[in-house]
Formats: sequence, C-alpha cells, structure tokens
Amino acid sequence: MEFPEKRQRSDSLEDQPSDENTALLNSRGSSRYNHANEDLPKKNSFFVENLEYTPEEEKQVLRIIDRRLMPCILLTTFVLNMDRTNNSNAISDNLPFDLGFDIDVVNIATAMHSVFFAIACLTGSIIAKIVGPHKWIPTLMFSWGLVTLAHVLITDKSGYLTVIAFTEGGVIPTTLVYLGGFYKSTELATRLAWFWGVQHVASAVSGLMASGLLKLRGLAGLEGWKWLFLVDGIITVVVALGTWFYLPRDLTRTKGGLRGRSSWLTYRQTQIAITRVIRDDISKKSYEKTVQWSDIKDTLTDVGILGHLVITMIGQTPNTPMHTYLPTVIKSFNFNVSVANALTAPPYLLQGISMVLVIQHSDKVRERGYHGAFGAGWQLAGWIFLRSLPDSAGRGIKYLAAVIVASWPSTHPLNIAWMSENTGSIGKRTVASGLVIGASNIYGVWGSQIYRADDAPYFKRGNLINIGFAGTAFLLWFIQKGLYQYRNARNAAKLRALSEADLAREEELRVSKGNTSPLFKFTT
Repeated sequence: MEFPEKRQRSDSLEDQPSDENTALLNSRGSSRYNHANEDLPKKNSFFVENLEYTPEEEKQVLRIIDRRLMPCILLTTFVLNMDRTNNSNAISDNLPFDLGFDIDVVNIATAMHSVFFAIACLTGSIIAKIVGPHKWIPTLMFSWGLVTLAHVLITDKSGYLTVIAFTEGGVIPTTLVYLGGFYKSTELATRLAWFWGVQHVASAVSGLMASGLLKLRGLAGLEGWKWLFLVDGIITVVVALGTWFYLPRDLTRTKGGLRGRSSWLTYRQTQIAITRVIRDDISKKSYEKTVQWSDIKDTLTDVGILGHLVITMIGQTPNTPMHTYLPTVIKSFNFNVSVANALTAPPYLLQGISMVLVIQHSDKVRERGYHGAFGAGWQLAGWIFLRSLPDSAGRGIKYLAAVIVASWPSTHPLNIAWMSENTGSIGKRTVASGLVIGASNIYGVWGSQIYRADDAPYFKRGNLINIGFAGTAFLLWFIQKGLYQYRNARNAAKLRALSEADLAREEELRVSKGNTSPLFKFTT
C-alpha cells in the first residue's frame, strides 16, 4: 500500500530543503514557509487525514516520545517536589524553634503558600500558551531555585513567611498543557501517574537526603535545615538550565541544543505522531491557539469541570497535614529526627507504586469513577485506622497506620486526566488545567488548620476531620460518574430525535461546540 507521504523527497525531517522549524506542507498545500505566519498552528502541516499506519509503527513513535521527552519532564517534577517536601523535613529539624515561633505560624505560612500557589496556577497555563511551555517551565524552575537558595538567609518569622508559591505555581498546569500535544487521551492518565509517581519518589529521596543533610547543623554556622535548602536550590538551578536547552517546542522541532543534532522522529513518524493525537481529539488541530474569554466563561459554567474541582479540593485536603507534618508525626512515635525523616521514604514510594498501578488499570479498562472511589476509600480506611489507635499503642503499629494513610493511591492524576478528556476543546482544557492545579493547592488554606498546636502530638481532633473529608471524597467519585452517565444518556436521546439534516449540521459544529455537542461521548 502506498502512503501519501511517500511522495516526499525524504523520510527524514532534517533532509528536507528547509530546516526543522519550517512546516513543509501547510494546510493549503504550499511548500513555501511564510515567516509572517508564525502564529499559525504549524503542527497541522503534518496532519494527514487519511494517513494509514500500523499499530507497531504507532507503538514505536510512542516509545520514542516516552524515551526522549518523559525523562526530562519527570526530572522537572522530581526537583519541584523535592523542593516542596524539604519544608516538612526542615520543620522536623526544629525550624520553628530556631526562628522563634510554633506550628501555628507554620500553618499560616502554609495557607499563604496555598493562596499564592493557586493564583499562579490560574495564570500559568494561559501564559504558557503565549510564551511556549518549553520555555516557561525552565524559567519558573530557575526562579524557584533562586527562591529556595534564598531560604538560607531566613532569620525570623517575617523571612519564613516569604513564600515560594509564585514561581512554583505555574509549572504543573503548564506541563499538563505541554503533554497534551504529545499524547492521546488514552495515554495521558498513565503518563500523569508517572508524573505524580515521581513526585512521591522525590518526597522519599528528600526524606533520605534530609536524614543526612540535617546532621550538618553547625557546619559553617548554618542550621541543618538551611543546608537542606542550599543543596536543593543548587540542584534546581542546574536542572533548570539543562531543561531550557532540552525541551522541544513541539513534535516538529526536536533537534538542536541538548536534544542532539538529529530529530527524534523521521518525517513519517512525525506525521504519525501528530495525526494520531488529532484523530484522538480533533480540537488539537488548533493546539497552539491561545485562550479566549469565551473559553474562561465556558469552563466556569461547565458542571462537569466544577465537579472535578470539588473532588480535588475535598479529596486532597488531608494531604496538607499529612505532608506537612509526616516526619514530625513519625518523630512523635519516639524516633529521632534522622530516623523519622528516613522513615518517610517507604510510604511515599508505596504511594507512587499503588497510584501508577491503579491508574494504569483505569487506562486499560477505560473506567474512571470506580477507580477514583477505590483510592479515596483506601485513604478513608487509613485515617480511621490511625484515629482508632490508643495512645499506648506501640510505635510499630502507629508507624504502620501512618504508612497505610500516606501510601493511598492518590487520585489526583486520575481526576485530572478524567477532566481533560471530558472538556472537549483546547481553550477549556487550558483554563481547566490551571483551575484544577489551583484547586489542588487552595485547599491548603483550610487544610493547614487541621493540625493545631493544642492538638499535638497525636492530633486526634485533626484526624477525625480528615476522616470527614476522605469520606466525602469517596462519595463524590460516585456522584461524578453518575453525572457523566446522565449526560451521555441525555445526548443519546437528543441524537435519536435529530433528523438527517440536523445530524449533519451537528457534525459540522462538533469541534466548535466541544463537550456541549450531543455527539460528544463522556468517559465515565
């Protein structure tokens, strides 16, 4: 069988008469690149509507993207979460005492961080569409690396309340927008599971690093926790510089810089890579389109998206006290500070593994709601177990309870992937990505107040509150699934009532109407 693209003079991008930054065949069929059209969606030049390829060819393309792109993405999120986790490690090293305050001030700082982080999330993905995610990600990384280093200069409460949120906040929504241009919806959830799974590995590594670095207390006149911020900051700045020269703008521009002198994909592979993504979601034909005001309005009035935001804020709330005080809680089981930080590694690693396994199975069977309820149910059971233990329980059983709570298969990447595949348009998806990451941090405003100084060290009142949030989240997953099932049934009824002419009209409007079209099929 002869493929359309075989009429090209070469199968390699770099062998074409123009460089990799030019689109060889624009949507009108012209072979001449027009520099005045920089804002056009150049990816469409490689979209071939009737392109045929084998499953093995598609798998090979996917393997190349996974091998060349994902390690760098995973490294960025590894560094991000390592920096975010070091605050809890620092608290276990008596940071509040060194600076002259108690954990209630830590809670205020956590709340402030959550607010500013959420604000940055709302704008991060939108700015990324303007400047390009491949440049915005390393720019933000470099900025938060400098702020992490600045923590070494903290000497009092005012310095501590200087937060890192504005530089960190935009990274995750930017990354979500970025990955959408490389992967199909049936592949994104698993890649997001890797993304958040590596964050848990980073938390584990941060705990192990802290167990060693905190022992440097007194060296060069610095507290142990300042050494922790210093080392993490240096690592972040170095990685940011490397990322700037490595991340490609898109699938058509993958050579140069640290990426190498050759493109990642041949010309045919580039066509396959882009065509398969657009076939999966036709709205990605205009993936480089910037956000319009109508996209923001449509996003804020979409009941499905609002449901995902509520699931995020409720279901993730218990994470704030757990992640902020996990080393401190373990330390209260009569472990020293070094051992307590090292013992945070197993639950974080287990959570990464359990999360990836659950989400991979969700991708395999194409089901979301029940898998999310399973994760929320695990968390609920863990909090009940921890809350039910008597004060006299041995430290081994207390640690086991903490491990069960902290190792629950986080539903956050599953929730994001579910929301993303049900948005129906690039503009709404971009806005929703910022909103959901903002929602996944704004809960820190109230979550930071769950563990209070007068409830220490066992936090019985706080754990009872956590049970309430986890139980509510468990129910919300079933409600969200029921909502999408209802919307699918309603769309099916609408289609049955359409005439042939009306159906043809709906086909024409399918892309512009997105998930409001009766032709849209929601994933449940």
